Amino acid sequence: MLKEALIGTLCGAVALTIGILIGHFGIQKNSAPSWVNDVAKDVDEALIKQFLSEVETLQLQENLRELTKVPHMATSPGDEETVKYVLKRWQDPETGLDEAWRQEYKVYLSFPDPKNPNKVTVVSSSDAVLFTVREREVNYTADQNDPQVVQPFAAYSPAGEAKGKLVFANQGKPSDFEHLNKTIDLRGTIAITRYGGEGRGQKAINAAAYGVVGLLVYTDPLDMNDGLMSDINETYPHSWYLPPTGVERGAYSRDFGDLLTPYLAAKENTYRIPTEDITGIPPIPTQPIGFEDASTLICALAGEPAPKDWQGGFKCVYNLGGPGFKAASPFNDSEVKLDIHNNGAIVNSANVMGVIRGSVEPDRYVIYGNHRDSWVHGAIDPSSGTAVMLEITRVLGRMVKQGKWRPRRSIIFGSWGAEEFGLIGSAEYTEEYFTKLSERTVGYINVDISVFANATLRASAMPSMQSVIFKAAQQVDAPGLASTSVYDNWIRYTNRTSPTHGLIPRVGYLNGAGSDYAAFVHYLGITSIDMSYTYDRSKTNARIYPAYHTAYDTFDYASRFIDPGFVAHQAVGRTAGNILIRLADSLLLPFNCKDYAESLEAYLDTAVTLYQKDLEAKDISMEPLIQAVANFRKAAEQLDKVIQSSDLANETPLKVRKINDQLMLMDRAFLNPLAFPHEYGFRHVIWASSSSGKPTFPGIADAFAQANSSHLDSDWGKVHYHVSVVAQAIEGAADMLNEVI
Repeated sequence: MLKEALIGTLCGAVALTIGILIGHFGIQKNSAPSWVNDVAKDVDEALIKQFLSEVETLQLQENLRELTKVPHMATSPGDEETVKYVLKRWQDPETGLDEAWRQEYKVYLSFPDPKNPNKVTVVSSSDAVLFTVREREVNYTADQNDPQVVQPFAAYSPAGEAKGKLVFANQGKPSDFEHLNKTIDLRGTIAITRYGGEGRGQKAINAAAYGVVGLLVYTDPLDMNDGLMSDINETYPHSWYLPPTGVERGAYSRDFGDLLTPYLAAKENTYRIPTEDITGIPPIPTQPIGFEDASTLICALAGEPAPKDWQGGFKCVYNLGGPGFKAASPFNDSEVKLDIHNNGAIVNSANVMGVIRGSVEPDRYVIYGNHRDSWVHGAIDPSSGTAVMLEITRVLGRMVKQGKWRPRRSIIFGSWGAEEFGLIGSAEYTEEYFTKLSERTVGYINVDISVFANATLRASAMPSMQSVIFKAAQQVDAPGLASTSVYDNWIRYTNRTSPTHGLIPRVGYLNGAGSDYAAFVHYLGITSIDMSYTYDRSKTNARIYPAYHTAYDTFDYASRFIDPGFVAHQAVGRTAGNILIRLADSLLLPFNCKDYAESLEAYLDTAVTLYQKDLEAKDISMEPLIQAVANFRKAAEQLDKVIQSSDLANETPLKVRKINDQLMLMDRAFLNPLAFPHEYGFRHVIWASSSSGKPTFPGIADAFAQANSSHLDSDWGKVHYHVSVVAQAIEGAADMLNEVI
C-alpha cells in the first residue's frame, strides 16, 4: 500500500512538473502577439549583402538601352513611351512593387515651333543675310536623325524679333554687364554670353536691365572641352568632348515648379496666374547656339579686349564689341538678328509612382526619386539615374513578391515628369501632398544623373545623413579597383578633416535647386541626399559631362565614353540601394545629429570671422547665434547619450518612435516661410541658395553683402533680422532634440 502511494505521489509530481513546464513554455510562446518580434527587428545585414549581389550590370545596360530608344522630352510621344515602360516594370507580377500608378498634372511648358524654327542671323544694313547660325546639330550616329530630336531652344524665352549690334558679356552676371556698361551703351544691343557663373534665365534678366534686347548663350570649349574643338579627332564621336555644333538646351526659368500655379498643385481646375505675371523668365528673346557658330561671331567682334578672366578657348582675342564687328570682318556694319517662335502651352505631364508598403510603420515614408524626361535621348541625364532606380526596384520587388522581405517603413518611388522645365513633377507632388509628406517622410534619396563618369562617388546631403552614406559606401566595391571600397576610393579624390572623425570623404551641401531634391529640402525640410559617380576633377575642367542637354547624350555616348561595362552604374545602384534599405529597415533611423552640429559650427566660425566685427559696430550682437549653435551641440550630444545607453530592441516601441520622430523632424525646425520672401520655395534657413559665395548661413551672408554695399540702415536691419531668424531656427532644432516636455 505504501509502495503504491509512493508511486502515485511520484507520478503526480512528475505530471505536475510536466504540466508546469508545458504551461510555462506555452505561455511564453503565446503570450506575446506575433508583431512584437517585427517591432523590435533591426536592419538585416544578410539581406543587404544579398541585395548587393543581385544588382547586375547587364540589367542596368538593358534598362538604359530601352530608356534611350527615342528622344523623350516632357509630354512628347517618347515621354509617353517611357511612362508606360516604367509603369510596366513596376506592375510586373514577379519583380514589381505592391502598387504603381501614373499621376497627372496640367503644367505650363514652352516649346519651339517645329514648322517655324528659331533663327539667328547676321544681317547687313539692307537686311541681307550674311551668316546663319546652324539650327540643328551635326549628325554622327543614327540617333540624331530621329524626327523627335527637338531644335535647340531656350525654354520660356518669349517669342519675338530682336536686332542689334553684338557685344560679348562673359557669363551674363550683373558684374559682367556693369563692366560693359562703363564703356558701351548697351541699349538696343544683342549680347552673347557663355554658360556658367549665372543661371540660364537670370542671364537674360540681367541683360534686359541694361537695355539689351536679345541674348545668345553658348558653351565655351575652355569651360567644357579642356579647349578641344575639332570633331575630326578630338570631340565626340572620338571622345567624350562636346562637338562644335553641340548645343545645351535648358529651361530658362529661375523658380521651380509649375510657373502658373505657385504653391498649388497644377491640377485640372487649379487657379492659374496670368502668363504675363510669371517672373524669373527671360524678358527678351533668347537662344542657345553651338561654339562653332559662337566662335565665328566672337572672333569678329570689335572693341577693347575683354578682361583676362573673360577669355575663352577660341583661337582669337575675345573683344567686348564696338558694339558690333570689326571693320575688317565680313560682318562690318551689320547686326545680329534673333527670330524666336517659342510658344507656351498647358499640357498633361505624368509622374509614375510606386510603393512598397511597410510592415511595422507603414505611415513613415522613405522616398526614392528621379525624373524621367530628357531634352533629347538623355542617356546620362536622366536615364542613367532611371536605369539605376529600375534595377533597385527589380531586386527589391522580387524579394517582396517572393515573401523574403518587407521593409519596416513604406518606400515610395517617384519617376518625376517635366523636371527639365523646372523640377515640375516633384514640386507639384510636394505641393499636392504637403501636409502628409511633411508629417510622415523620413528621408528622400535623389539619383538623377547617376553617372557623370566612372572615377569616384560624389554625394551631397544634410549632414545627419553622412554616417549612413559612409556605412553604405564602405560595403560596396569600387568599380575596377580590386579590394577597394567606394568609400576608400572616394576619400582619395575629395576629403576633409573632421574635428570628430578625422580624414573623411567630403559630402557636399544641398544648398541649391539643381535637381528634384529641391522641393523636399527647401520647401518641406526633409532630410535628403543627392548622389552620383563622377569624374576626376584634377584631369578635366569640364563644368559637367560635355554632352549635357545635347543631341549627343545617347546610349552610344554613355556606353563608350562615360561608363563602359556599366560598373559605375552598378556601384551607384548598390550604394543608393544600401542607403535606401537602411532608412527603411533600421529600428533607429541612421541619422547622426552630432555631424549636423559640426556643420553648424563650421558655418558659425565663418560668420564670426567675416561679420562679427562689422556687426558689433552696428550694434548687432551675434551672441544669440553663438549660443544657439552651442545649445544645438549640447542637445545633439544628449540625445546621442540616450540612444547609446538604451537597449532599444527591448524598449517600449513608443520610445523608439519618439526618438525617430525627433531625428526625422529636426530639419523641419529650420523652416521659416518668411525668411526668403522673394525666393520661391526656399524656406530652409540653413541650406538656401546664396549669391554671396560664402560658406556660411545664406540669409546672413547675402544680407551682409547687400548692406556692406549700400550702407543703408534698412539693409543693416535686414542683417539683424537674418541673424535672429537663424538663431531662433537653430534653437528650435535643438529643442526638437531635447526630451519631450
